[in-house]
Amino acid sequence: MRYFILILIALACSGRASAQTGAPGQEMVRSVSWLEDKDGSLNAAAAWQKPFQKETKRVSNFGLTKSVYWLKVVLVNDAHLDNTVLKIHNGILKEVTLFEPSGMGFIKTVAGESVPFDRKEFNTQFPVFPVVVPYDSSRTFLLRVSSNNVMELPLTAGQQIRIFDGLSKDQLFFGIYFGIICVMFFYNIFIFFTVRDRNYLYYVLYIATVGLVQACLKGYAAKFLWRNSTTLTFQMTNIALALSGIFSIFFVFNFLNVKENKPRLYRVLWGILVIYCVGILINLSGNYVIAQQMLQGNASLVSIAIMTVGIGIFRQGHRAALYFSISWSFFLTGVVIYILKDAGLLPYTNFTSNSILIGSAMEVALLSFALADRINTYRKEKELSQARALAVVQENEKLVREQNIVLEQRVNERTHELKLSNEELNKALTDLKEAETQLVESEKMASLGQLTAGIAHEINNPINFVTSNIKPLNRDVQIVLDALAEIETVGLSNSSVEEKAKRISALKDEIDFDYLKEEIAQLLKGISEGANRTEEIVKGLRIFSRLDEDDLKKADLNEGLDSTLVIANNLIGMKIKLERKYSGLPLVECYPGKLNQVFLNMFSNAVYAIRKKFGDEEGGILTVSTRCDSDNVYVSIADNGIGMDESTKKRLFEPFFTTKEVGEGTGLGMSIAYNTIHKHNGSINIISEINKGTEFIIKLPLIQN
Repeated sequence: MRYFILILIALACSGRASAQTGAPGQEMVRSVSWLEDKDGSLNAAAAWQKPFQKETKRVSNFGLTKSVYWLKVVLVNDAHLDNTVLKIHNGILKEVTLFEPSGMGFIKTVAGESVPFDRKEFNTQFPVFPVVVPYDSSRTFLLRVSSNNVMELPLTAGQQIRIFDGLSKDQLFFGIYFGIICVMFFYNIFIFFTVRDRNYLYYVLYIATVGLVQACLKGYAAKFLWRNSTTLTFQMTNIALALSGIFSIFFVFNFLNVKENKPRLYRVLWGILVIYCVGILINLSGNYVIAQQMLQGNASLVSIAIMTVGIGIFRQGHRAALYFSISWSFFLTGVVIYILKDAGLLPYTNFTSNSILIGSAMEVALLSFALADRINTYRKEKELSQARALAVVQENEKLVREQNIVLEQRVNERTHELKLSNEELNKALTDLKEAETQLVESEKMASLGQLTAGIAHEINNPINFVTSNIKPLNRDVQIVLDALAEIETVGLSNSSVEEKAKRISALKDEIDFDYLKEEIAQLLKGISEGANRTEEIVKGLRIFSRLDEDDLKKADLNEGLDSTLVIANNLIGMKIKLERKYSGLPLVECYPGKLNQVFLNMFSNAVYAIRKKFGDEEGGILTVSTRCDSDNVYVSIADNGIGMDESTKKRLFEPFFTTKEVGEGTGLGMSIAYNTIHKHNGSINIISEINKGTEFIIKLPLIQN
């Protein structure tokens, strides 16, 4: 803190010194008068003839304006000064042109942001012009100035070595400030990666953008970051200003929990964020002055709003808001001083021109203390919580010990009886688990065998189609290559054009070129169709094979049905007609792989019922349809097979119950399906009639509670 106060005192003293008139004979500027050129249409000769208004203030300040201003500057050399220059201490002027009267008119020199650094006469962001004024005489120069920012024109003229000595001091002050910003940036980003607190992330982004704003306002960003990009120079000042405001608001949102503590001001700050975004868009469109006016007004508004939030939350008893309000008051004071200086209500000095620099440096340091205090608060709360938890645990241990004494006596009385019963139950449970494991594994192996046979058959057909086309395609391509070689030989021969054309035509007739093209196209089409069919089968397998997924997720049941039908295609065969009647379904929260297994089991049973009725003849129909209401989805799987009687329907979901022949089924398929649907909080409704068919209607909720 002492370090910051010393910087403040040094800059204030420097400000008072610069506000005074220079020592006699050292300051060459004797008078300044100005002329406003609203549309920028005047040239030097026309402006010279116009009446100028004498400047009464030491530093001219025309604020934010789209006008061009002309200055008549009278320089007097009464101290044997040589190697003299004229400087404007403002690094963000768009263009400054010095017109030096001569016998033939004017000699023109251009400086400012519109001139890339590699073309500037002096390596500085400030407009500096060499001027020659003989001893004990005066000369009048004409300056034409335009700006996208505040047009503040602190003029200084004197020996080059003294002028650049002052620029070195300015660079030193900014270097100190930049060093503070870098230290705070790297310190807090290190803490962010250590504690993973999002407050530190927003804070380091805020520090970075605040530092960038000051670098842009002082012209150092254009000098060191984008020396020859005038577009970035014009754009980045306003963009950096907007980003610093945006990140400051996000930091406040998280650090002070504004949404809960001050909901009305939370909405106000969101409105300010929108204004910042609009300002960026206006700036990107090239309306820099309008964007600057909007962003400066918004900066004042956000400063007051954030200060109000901090004080209001501190009054609610939040300690972190006290540090925040103190640190923000420094920045707010600097902003107010800077705005009053821009408005001409305060004189231009090193202190007023660097007020935001000083305020923001103290702010970022104090905010670091606030974040550190927040960590200490978290640690104390954690320690207190741990102490309370320890007391509760100790009390529980005491109660448990007392109860254990009582329970131990009762347990000992029953231990012998339970031991005998447990031995018998454990033996029975072991036998039951072994039998259940064997049966479940048997069902899995049956499903796996059915799946493997179906996939092998489905993939084999398109693969055979591809491989059968490769050999004739290879033959045709070889014929084309041989023909090309022959055509090349003909083309390089010394025969006449007519003779070459005749030989080529004969060659094409010989290989039947038109048929060859048609055959190659047909072969490629066949290979493409086979590859596409294989891709479709693999995609269906990928969707179907999510059997081991144990997490609920959103899934498309239509897609799951299609993938299962791809797997079951070989099972269904060509004799059974498949009808799909899907409705548009929302995504359903479920275990997709387990539902696919249910669908496959029901398809298998439906095909079994159809073949029991029709055998290998046509006439069987398998219908799959879906629909939904506001809360549930419904999947219907219907067949026109042999159907079921009432007794079969009642026992259908019992484990080990089956109507299939011995060796054709384990009787666990529908039991597993029932348990899977029950796990989804759904239901299965059965509609069946002997010799007419069966319909299973699965009802599933959209969202699992």
